[in-house]
Parts: sequence; C-alpha cells; structure tokens
Amino acid sequence: APLWGNGVLRGDRIGMNATLQGRVQQVIDGRVESGDEIGLQIAAYVNGELVVDTWSGVADEATGQLVDGDTLFTSWSTTKGFVATCLHILADRGHMDYDTPVATYWPAFGVHGKDVVTVREALTHRAGVPQMPEGVTPEMMTDWDAMCAAIAAHTPLWTPGTTVCYHAWTFGWIIGELVRRIDGRPIAQFAREELCQPLGIEDFYLGIPDAVEGRVAPLTEAPSEPETNELALRVMPAHVTSAAVVNRPDFRRASIPGGGGIMNARAIARHYAMLAQAGVLDGVRILSAEHCKVIRTVQTDAPDARSGVRRRRALGYSLGGEPEQGGDISMGRSGSEFGHAGNGGSLGFADPVRKLSFGLTKNRMRWPEPTVETAYLVAETIPRIPG
Repeated sequence: APLWGNGVLRGDRIGMNATLQGRVQQVIDGRVESGDEIGLQIAAYVNGELVVDTWSGVADEATGQLVDGDTLFTSWSTTKGFVATCLHILADRGHMDYDTPVATYWPAFGVHGKDVVTVREALTHRAGVPQMPEGVTPEMMTDWDAMCAAIAAHTPLWTPGTTVCYHAWTFGWIIGELVRRIDGRPIAQFAREELCQPLGIEDFYLGIPDAVEGRVAPLTEAPSEPETNELALRVMPAHVTSAAVVNRPDFRRASIPGGGGIMNARAIARHYAMLAQAGVLDGVRILSAEHCKVIRTVQTDAPDARSGVRRRRALGYSLGGEPEQGGDISMGRSGSEFGHAGNGGSLGFADPVRKLSFGLTKNRMRWPEPTVETAYLVAETIPRIPG
C-alpha cells in the first residue's frame, strides 16, 4: 500500500525520514504548482532503506485522476537501465562476454560488416546502427521478430566501434535479443523472473497486463520546435516517437525495451538500490560486488554523432559528473553515479558512494528535459552517507 502521499505519513511503516520526505514533497509540489509538471513521483533509497516515496499532481488531465504511489508511467529510455542489468546478470554468471561479437550469439546480425560489433560496443552505442528501419510503423514496433530481423539486416552508418551515436530505439531490440538468444527467455520474462521478482519489484513492465491499464498515466508533450536534424530523424522518427504513440493500447502491451517500459518511481529506485549496494538488497544478491564495479566503469566519453554532446558512458548506463567533463549532472556532480534518463525527463540512478538510489517518473514531456532541475534539486537534499 502507498506509504506516503502529498507529504502525509500514513503511519504503517517506521524508518522514513519525515523531514527529508517533507523537503522532497515541497520541491515536487512546487514543480506542479508552477506548471512545469503535471504529475510525477519520486522514490529514493539510502543504505538500502526506502527514505523517500512521494508524488504530486494529476495522472490524467482528461479524467482528473490524481497521481498516487501506484500510478504507472511510460518512462522511455529509463527502461534501458533495467535492460542493461539483465544482460549483466548473464555476463556475471559466465554466459556471455562483453568482447565477443554480437553475431556469435545472434548470427543473423553479422551481415554488412556487423560481424565485428561486440557486445561492449552495443552497450555503449557504438554498434553503428542507431537508425530505425525504413518504413517503420507503430504496429511494426510491437512485432518483436519483425524489428529484430530489420535491425539485423541493417548496414552500419559508420565502421562499427568508431563512432558513438545514441541508439535511442534500436538499443532495446539488440540487447533484448541478446538476452533471448543467450538465455532462451524473452527479455520481458527474464527481467521479471531474474531481476524484478527476486527484488520484490512489482511494477516494472515490458508489456502491461490488461489489469493495470487503468493505472497508467497518459503522457503529454509540451510545445517544442520540430526536429530538423536528419540523423536525429532517422534515429527517432517523429511519427513513432511521440506521446500519442506510446499511449496506444497495443504499444503499452508490447515489449519495447529501448523506450517502452512502464513503471513507477518505486520500481526504478529499488532496482538501483540493489546496484548502489554492490549487487545485493535485503539479503538478495543479483550481481556480484566485483561485477557491479565492472558495469559502471567508463567506456567512452566521445561526443555523440547525433547531438554533438559529450557523454561519459558505462556499460549500458550514463555516468554522473560535471557536464563539461561529459557527466550527467542530473544524477550528481561526483561522477560515481550511474543510471539512465528517459525522453522528457524520467530518471533512475545509483550512487554507490552515497549508497543512494533514485527514481523519478512523470507524465509531461518537456524539452529541454527538466530532469536536471527536478532530480538534482531532490537528490541534493538527501544526506551524504559515509561510503
């Protein structure tokens, strides 16, 4: 049951920090009252304990339904962090090696020069195939086999490994198909059985069941200038990259691991709490402590070919730090933070130094993304824990 709501302690669990909760509530209420946000949730763990669990605003403007702790949001590329962790579970168990070509596990991928693309390069957006298939439609995106076949047939835009370009959508099918080829289970099933269920995460979905449809907040888009960059339009075609598309019932029920995950802030924060605690949470170990160090090690800080923005990247995650050094400051300034943001402003990250994890979900997509404004304000209120 929801523990907190609009700054009021329900009283059915002890150990929450009421002062901290109140500070965070004040921040997010202010974001809603200002009109910058419509509805959002925040959750955070410190030292493996849930210390923030709060929300504010309206989930559905058409009906007036308010956000509560159980509201679900399509959180775009925040999904990628969960998907990367799934592949790391297989690597940690010795079933996969990062420097092995993707085509070793998925032979059809190894055409047109992609036979040299390694798993490490796929995780760090250097596979050379960020472009969506020609003629892609929302219906095609719900067809797993069709998308994987089209991406496997791609000709790289550059020599693989030489250029970083954010694989906004294609990352999910590449990494998800790797999980399926190596393990045998679809990524949605693997995530549920090997990551979420052991950790008690109930509200992360790669394809929702009908029963939770009423809990999913529709996304809305704030006005913005249309995209004109030709490469950006190939990577994120406007006709399939919109709130209207991800709000579709068929899209919500499909497994789209590059950006179609549906979740709440609690699920995000709990996933990253495990990573902030060196792979273990509440006595359940998902990854070895040694492997948790491997997955957050910087792999590249090259500028992105699409945006020109320099970004420090680990194995499937972005890294925190100062922007001029390629860090994502929305996670923090130290550089020890790692996680993933989503289109329009959702975010999840772990900071092993502070023993902190953080989840933010929201329904108003804005550009530039306000993640820095909201997440950084909140995360910086959380006390530092000696680590």
